[in-house]
Amino acid sequence: MLSTDLAHGLSYSPAQILDQLGIPVMRVWLRDTWGAWSPYYRKVVVASGLSPVQERCVLAHELEHVLADDADCVGTVGPTAIHQERYADRQAARKLIAISDLAPVAQWAEDVRTAAAELQVTERMLRIRLHDLDGEGWPWPATSRTAG
Repeated sequence: MLSTDLAHGLSYSPAQILDQLGIPVMRVWLRDTWGAWSPYYRKVVVASGLSPVQERCVLAHELEHVLADDADCVGTVGPTAIHQERYADRQAARKLIAISDLAPVAQWAEDVRTAAAELQVTERMLRIRLHDLDGEGWPWPATSRTAG
């Protein structure tokens, strides 16, 4: 039985869910992106050489395209593509960063970089989650310019 809602936060494994869905993940050299979903080939492609944290975040994002049954986003522009990208980012961030994991880290981490490392996500993904929670009183601004 497949459930994409059982695990969130540190235990969330987008690679495992993609595997359960029968969606292969290919690692190849990519020039302009870290990952892509190809509904035509029913494959997720990720850039070779990513760190485990980077790959986890990319797979979470691409999984959201799979679950939303998004059309091929690579090379497309316009309001629909922008909406799909933002939605995939927001949903991935929500699943990667559970409030129950974020709250304790927010008590001691001094900046986004430290918090992201502790939460095993990229700084960008943490900023997306913080922006999603804007106004909830987290100690670091979602638009922080701290390193990266």
